[in-house]
Amino acid sequence: MSHLSTLQSSSDFLSTTTIIALTIFFSLLCACIIIGHLLEENRWANESITALLLGLCAGAVVLLASKGNSSKILVFSEDLFFLYLLPPIIFNAGFQVKKKQFFKNFTIILMFGIFGTVISFCLISVGAFLLFNRIGVTSLNTQDYLAVGAILSATDTVCTLQVLSQDETPFLYSVIFGEGVVNDATSIVLFNAVQSLDFNNIDAMISLKLLGIFLYLFFTSTILGVVAGLLSAFIIKTLYFGRHSTDREVALMMIMAYLSYMLAELLNLSGILTVFFCGILMSHYTWHNVTQSSRITTKHAFATMSFIAETFIFLYVGMDALDIDKWKASSASAGTFIAVSSTLFALVLVGRAAFVFPLANFINCIRRRDGSNIAFRKQFIMWWAGLMRGAVTIALSYNQFSNSDDKDTQDSALMITSTIIVVLFSTVVFGSITKPLIEAVLLRHAKPNVSDATDIPSLDDLRIMFIENGEPSDRGENQQAAAGPRRSSLRLLLTHPTWTVHYLWRKFDDRFMRPVFGGRGFVPFVPGSPTGASNEASRT
Repeated sequence: MSHLSTLQSSSDFLSTTTIIALTIFFSLLCACIIIGHLLEENRWANESITALLLGLCAGAVVLLASKGNSSKILVFSEDLFFLYLLPPIIFNAGFQVKKKQFFKNFTIILMFGIFGTVISFCLISVGAFLLFNRIGVTSLNTQDYLAVGAILSATDTVCTLQVLSQDETPFLYSVIFGEGVVNDATSIVLFNAVQSLDFNNIDAMISLKLLGIFLYLFFTSTILGVVAGLLSAFIIKTLYFGRHSTDREVALMMIMAYLSYMLAELLNLSGILTVFFCGILMSHYTWHNVTQSSRITTKHAFATMSFIAETFIFLYVGMDALDIDKWKASSASAGTFIAVSSTLFALVLVGRAAFVFPLANFINCIRRRDGSNIAFRKQFIMWWAGLMRGAVTIALSYNQFSNSDDKDTQDSALMITSTIIVVLFSTVVFGSITKPLIEAVLLRHAKPNVSDATDIPSLDDLRIMFIENGEPSDRGENQQAAAGPRRSSLRLLLTHPTWTVHYLWRKFDDRFMRPVFGGRGFVPFVPGSPTGASNEASRT
């Protein structure tokens, strides 16, 4: 009997509610995978929308089963989202991104992701301040309005990954996705900066303080990600884990990537930026230092974890949207819900348009080369695809308005539920229309694809000029002959800065970085394998 009671007490240690909730979620995950496979060729649906709608249906079923009391299966947790679900998605995005396209458009990405987010943040904050009092939301303070601007400036990177194709629209994918990563990081940094400021003593220096906090967090987070990626590459290259166990090198890559995110959060930095750049560095160096079997394993393992986390997030959001307690907490009428949600969504539309079109045309004025302008069709898609809001928006909204000890509980619940309405509407409507819109606006009018080589005719000139300037034979030439190429290379640097910097980086990378950190061309030594045998033969 004592043994039986011990078993009974150990089984009671596991919460039955948690087991039921996880069973439902994993069943829904399986259903999402199956339905997503069946809808693969459907241009109106994607796995994000499928998961969101399944979550809503499951929440409705639970709500009916509980006779309208509660649909709460799992409480929306910021820790679960930011610490467990978001890191594998952002890391895999950096790990899989086409680096050449990403850094080719890096200037545009930074302009949209930083300056664009700040413009959107300012417009949404001012718009909310001017309009909410007229609607009847009167209990919000200055910090709340600024927080609303930061919350609604965060685009949905997860859904963007699923509605855009890296192969069909490489420019749009790299710009919108890259902007989304920087945008999420910028929004969270702005949100944290707003939380840290003392609004009881507002002075003229508050804007400079916000700028200083943002620049510090942006650069330190990026540097931490770069250091983590380089450290993993150096350790794996130096210690040759593959000669004993490929499992160890795979495990080390996963753990060091996650460790970089946790260190950033521990130091109050941006974990999104850190793990994203860690993924880029790992794909450039570390991935080439592991054995062939580990390369295949890591590529598919990271993609699988990211896919599961993405699907889980949308299920999570869909089920949490029908938490009846939040809707009951706000005694607002249906008209007030519609008014607040419509106002927020209109501010999102205006805030994004206010920076996409002006910045794109500003870039067109700078880049005057033929064929390099951002056409209006692309500008429209860039505006449209960035209108989706997701779990980052909901998580920040909970953070700001769930602890409502010092503000009106009803208005706080109203802000959370209105934010959820904006997320659901933008994801379902804009997420379903984006693919057909791209086909109608872009792909039908697309020109035949050209390779990168034809896109950069100046690379050969760059290579010849830089090599000629560095050739020993050039030292015997007269000074005037040597001065000519230097003036030409300087002109080329001014007219084609992106490709010139890329060429110089490749030279620096091949000469200094790869010998230390490995990368493409590095062959790990594994005794007993064909690679190890060829290495031994070459050494002898």
